Amino acid sequence: MKWSVLDQSPASAGSTEGKAIRDSLILAQDCDSLGYERFWVSEHHNAASIVGTAPEILIAAIAASTRRIRVGSAGVMLPHYSALKVAEQFRVLEAIAPGRIDLGVGRAPGSDGLTARALNPYSNAEEFPRQVQELQHWISGSALPDGHPFRNITAHPTGSSSPELWILGSSNYGAQLAAYFGLPYAFAYFFSDGAGVEDALELYRRNYQPSERHPVPYATICVWALAADTTSEARRLLTAREYWRVGFEKGLRMPLASPLEAAAHPYTPAERDLLERLRATALVGTAAEVADKLQSLALRLQLSEIVINTWTFDPEARRHSYALLAAAFGLRPAA
Repeated sequence: MKWSVLDQSPASAGSTEGKAIRDSLILAQDCDSLGYERFWVSEHHNAASIVGTAPEILIAAIAASTRRIRVGSAGVMLPHYSALKVAEQFRVLEAIAPGRIDLGVGRAPGSDGLTARALNPYSNAEEFPRQVQELQHWISGSALPDGHPFRNITAHPTGSSSPELWILGSSNYGAQLAAYFGLPYAFAYFFSDGAGVEDALELYRRNYQPSERHPVPYATICVWALAADTTSEARRLLTAREYWRVGFEKGLRMPLASPLEAAAHPYTPAERDLLERLRATALVGTAAEVADKLQSLALRLQLSEIVINTWTFDPEARRHSYALLAAAFGLRPAA
């Protein structure tokens, strides 16, 4: 069983957004030494809570400061960009860290509609399948089909290895696309607490068309989980994300508040109902409790890898959570 990390550079009230980026670098180095398989970073825009806006830049810094862990995006929001430019960026990253680069791409804007328009006024999500086709060829160094207008274009720098391309999604659309192109698929389980995951994975596996690099389907899920020394401490740390979630439902994208501030908030009955629903399915507790839940989830969904996303107000608590889980999983630290 492989265990990986998705870090979104969450910002905390009273700190700076620059520190949130630097905390991601420190966490990546931790996870490299702890034995995690991959370290993915996300792309979001115009949000004061998730400040990783340029995954390709953060990946370069992480790749240069780690030794063995795979590093990648979860993901690049492809409709904002030229597929050729993304291919060139990730070919450069592959040159920096050969055999360690993942390129996860998604169709969602990672922002609100106005911000998406500011990023690319000509963006068209309906072009996503065409972009994936072009990206797949440019990333691997293979030629586009005969008659394609860009057939004679090569993404440089070329090399003996290439980034691994992934499709990200939280619906059947991404699962179908990944199956069609013969690519690995990552389901954003934490978006909706797993709603639709069984259907998406079944659709992906049933319709999978083998590719040269991936003759068999390979799927993972990204979950939100948090471990602490005690269950009560984990629940206390969770309150920061719960408070954020209440604000998110109101359209707010604010930095994480402290557990103390979250505890003092006068929640409405409707907000308390939301929190109770969240707590009922939360993957939160001691490392043994969380690891057991994750192992059961992997077994139920027939997965050989799970990607873990964690937010805490205090970045040290986030680092401690990943260290506790690495020990519970029996990961072997890099020599």
